[in-house]
Amino acid sequence: MKEPIVDLNLALEHGLTEDEYNSICLILGRVPRFTELGIFSVMWSEHCSYKNSIALLKTLPRRGGRLLVDAGEENAGLIDIGDGLAVAFKIESHNHPSAVEPYQGAATGVGGIQRDIFTMGARPIASLNSLRFGNLEDARTRYLFEYVVKGIGDYGNCFGVPTVAGEVYFDECYKGNPLVNAMSIGIVEHNKVASATAKGVGNPVMIVGSSTGKDGIHGATFASEEISEKSESKRPSVQAGDPFTEKLLLEATLEIIKEDLIVGIQDMGAAGIACSTSEMSAKGESGMKIDLTKVPLREKDMSAYEIMLSESQERMLVVVKKGNEERVKEIFDKWDLNCEIIGEVTDTGIIELNYHGEVKSEIPAYDLVLGGGAPVYIRETKEPAYIKEKAAFDLRSLSEPECISDTFLKIFSSPNIASKKWVFRQYDQSVRTNTITGPGPSDAAVVLVKGTNKAIAAKTDCNGRFVYLDPQNGTKIAVAESARNIVCAGATPLGVTNCLNFGNPYKPEIYWTFKEAINGMGEACRFFNTPVTGGNVSFYNESPDAAVFPTPVIGMVGIIEDYNNVVTSVFKNEDDLIYVLGEDYEEIGGSEFLKVIHNLVTGAIPKIDLQTEKDLHTLLLNLIDKKFIKSAHDVSEGGVISAIAESCIMNENNQLGAHVHIPIKTREDFSLFSESQSRIVISISPEDKEEVEEILSKGFTPFHLLGSVIKDELKINDQYNFDLKVLSAAYFNTISDKMNVKIR
Repeated sequence: MKEPIVDLNLALEHGLTEDEYNSICLILGRVPRFTELGIFSVMWSEHCSYKNSIALLKTLPRRGGRLLVDAGEENAGLIDIGDGLAVAFKIESHNHPSAVEPYQGAATGVGGIQRDIFTMGARPIASLNSLRFGNLEDARTRYLFEYVVKGIGDYGNCFGVPTVAGEVYFDECYKGNPLVNAMSIGIVEHNKVASATAKGVGNPVMIVGSSTGKDGIHGATFASEEISEKSESKRPSVQAGDPFTEKLLLEATLEIIKEDLIVGIQDMGAAGIACSTSEMSAKGESGMKIDLTKVPLREKDMSAYEIMLSESQERMLVVVKKGNEERVKEIFDKWDLNCEIIGEVTDTGIIELNYHGEVKSEIPAYDLVLGGGAPVYIRETKEPAYIKEKAAFDLRSLSEPECISDTFLKIFSSPNIASKKWVFRQYDQSVRTNTITGPGPSDAAVVLVKGTNKAIAAKTDCNGRFVYLDPQNGTKIAVAESARNIVCAGATPLGVTNCLNFGNPYKPEIYWTFKEAINGMGEACRFFNTPVTGGNVSFYNESPDAAVFPTPVIGMVGIIEDYNNVVTSVFKNEDDLIYVLGEDYEEIGGSEFLKVIHNLVTGAIPKIDLQTEKDLHTLLLNLIDKKFIKSAHDVSEGGVISAIAESCIMNENNQLGAHVHIPIKTREDFSLFSESQSRIVISISPEDKEEVEEILSKGFTPFHLLGSVIKDELKINDQYNFDLKVLSAAYFNTISDKMNVKIR
């Protein structure tokens, strides 16, 4: 391959700015070589360098609590759960690849996040996801939805890790730019944790796993630009995954870590070898000398540029303790995987690349990476004009529904509320036999930590409408609701990983919403003592039509010290008493009711008071610890009436009705469908009424006895009766009917 002449125009074509190109020339003291330009372009892309977000991300609580490593220090967050064990977890986006090639885009998103977990030395025990699509009436949306779900299911099922929880939302704003966020959780012993570092002059550098091809080249830069009509031509930037190879790589990796054969290890995800060599060297304050002719290739005549930027999947870079090379090779040979020495660690701080005897790159590792020489920007901010306009909308001016029963059934069958059974039935939820509570009848997934009585609860959450209308408070709500879901499962929240999905940061209105969201997240996470362990920023989530709603997805984990305290959302026994904890303020701004019935996304969103929320968590966990709680389900989309209905029917094998009286304040529709925060519907045994009410009366949380569990129907305020079969049909069939694809 004849390499092009490097100049400013070529740099601009690589997504670099003129100032950035000049900085590169200054760092090197010369014009960069072609391969060097490619390396800088991916390492300084938004996807790798976080250049427009890192300054704000550093304001988040990044240490404290039970954190064992500070945020961003390793491939994933790490939190102590006692008994010498830690939970590793992380969430990342694969939005742009999934928009143009949904099956492989989603599948490789799952594969990449699993590698981040097991390169820590942790065995993955659970997967989650957070998905956003356009309106299901649109054929393109149905295509994207079907193949994203299939990609997630096929990869996870073959790899052998249960997909236990997630969320799926639909809104027109995601039509051209779906959001596909994948999360993984693993367990590791403290003394078996591996680091993504390169140290020790002369230690061999190995590439292990799959061969390197041309798939995914410039995937990082593709993820750092807006979706457009030209994006279809970016299919080569979408990697292809092989979950069976990843399973082999998992076992081989854990084996070399367990035998203490290595200094460091890092997944080759975005930016491939370019990223792993530079980040590991920078972390270890070292350099590397690499011979690219030693890299196993699956295609002929690949250039140094292509080898360095390839994002072929299922590969790792390993720094081996000198003298252990043969044992490492023996292990990878056993698992039928490539394992080649491609270089060694140096003390120069330089990434030196040779290919067929020719020097292709000499770059200081520190100048390539986040926290080093990569550029850092704080962009202009401007509050969007719509914020104040929508907050001032007079919700009382809306007409009242003619029929509450019809209104409720319409809301309850909204794809945002309806059961996601069509989705999770395609996922293996019980492989590895750790799953205590999977998708469906619970506010959070619960997974056993084998060999102990402990369990991990996990959830992803974000209401993009709330964040769109009020970025700071909407993000506080995302953190609070995620924590509330964890608590409803019987767990104490421990920490957060996030996937921040926003539009173009160069637009002042977009950057303003991002900054406000970060402020809200930081305040809430500090209050709940759930430090942010790391995550992912995904900018440029825009199609030719518009940007997506700002969607800062919160992935949270919690600890249950005794798995016998696990709680689900469904009613258990006839005659159990039903309460709602928390107060309703008839808040419908940004609600599902407002969107489904009035086709509006407007109004002031529900208020969130963090102390009120924390008091609710403390109260519920106390009642759970005393074995009083039969079920617990938070009030969110669709209001209290939807929460009660879900608790009636979510367990298809044991459905029970309810007879309740929901307090009406001023308007029936507002009280029934209000999405006021810090509320939970619980059920208890009638014989525990006196003791429970005594505990409730001593707390700071208002409570109301709504009624009791009955058979066969849901009776609301002695006015509205709903047969459970009718509710089930609306709830369980909506998505499968729209997809015209039945999943058994």
